[in-house]
Amino acid sequence: MRRIVVIGGGKIGAVIAQMLVESGDYAVTVVDRSASALKGLVLHPRLSPCVLDVTDEGALDAVLTGAFAVLSAAPFHLTGAVAEAAARVGCHYLDLTEDVATTRTVKALAANARSAFIPQCGLAPGFISIAAADLARGFDQVEELRLRVGALPRYPSNSLGYNLTWSTEGVINEYCEPCEALVDGELREVPALEGLETFSLDGVAYEAFNTSGGLGSLAEVLAGKAKNLNYKSVRYPGHCSLMRTLLNDLNLRHRRDLLKDVLEGAVPGTEQDVVVFFVTASGWRGGRLMQESYAGKVLGEHHGQGFWSAIQVTTAAAICTVLDLLAAGRLPQQGYVRQEEIALADVLSNRFGKAYRQPSDTVAQPPVAAVA
Repeated sequence: MRRIVVIGGGKIGAVIAQMLVESGDYAVTVVDRSASALKGLVLHPRLSPCVLDVTDEGALDAVLTGAFAVLSAAPFHLTGAVAEAAARVGCHYLDLTEDVATTRTVKALAANARSAFIPQCGLAPGFISIAAADLARGFDQVEELRLRVGALPRYPSNSLGYNLTWSTEGVINEYCEPCEALVDGELREVPALEGLETFSLDGVAYEAFNTSGGLGSLAEVLAGKAKNLNYKSVRYPGHCSLMRTLLNDLNLRHRRDLLKDVLEGAVPGTEQDVVVFFVTASGWRGGRLMQESYAGKVLGEHHGQGFWSAIQVTTAAAICTVLDLLAAGRLPQQGYVRQEEIALADVLSNRFGKAYRQPSDTVAQPPVAAVA
């Protein structure tokens, strides 16, 4: 029984904890500064709540000491403090952040760490990075690699065509910060909310535009191997224009706390969501220009007496899968570990990663039944 600490008892952290304790191989301590947030956790003999402010270094170090790993599901601006604590006590570290600056901090800490540091273990970056790297490996030279991901309401009913399904701070951050891309083989920063494109998938109209953080370390890994590489968030048509009005015309990109209050006071959340993802790669293989794609949709699911939304399922399943592979010795046990080092086949065959399986997927091995 490995002891795991989950930082953050919100929508995602609670599902991560429940997945892990129900697997039978992990005991989980969930840390949150809000006692009321911890009251929403599902009761389980291997799950322990802990009221703690992660900015209290001494208290955080104490709870992490002796743990196999800490999984950060905290807001991105707190993740750095969790990573620093993991480095001090020597436990493995995993997070869900899409924030580029935070990931640079994690990478620096990993250089001298005694344990593994694996950032960006969610949906995007995370699973989408693993799927994209898997496609890219099938080409002698990649001409273009496009990643598209959206966490969307199934029944959009407002002018934004959007509901708050995960961290409001995270959404604002990815709409404001610069985005990495490979353009004609060169690593560049491109502005968020630009590069607007429209498309249809299964008869549904969508738009996509640049957002920050979704590529993770993929641009670094494929530099010199891919000509063009970009990541865009998928939304329903019209969303990008309205967000440009809020962020640019009304200058709310410089008043993010106000924008957060406005969105949370006006845009409802929903559990009736869908996660849409697809990766398209084109390039040269055996002297021929070829194209391959990997796409899918994930819906929410009833679980026990409750319901897990699609974004909860995909995000929690992704980080739990990485933890499982780490615990089973399938990943490096020390230093910085990129998502691109994880095999897509290992994810899809994992007991948690099966959440991402699509009808067309061929699973080469049985799901992991237990952690060594």
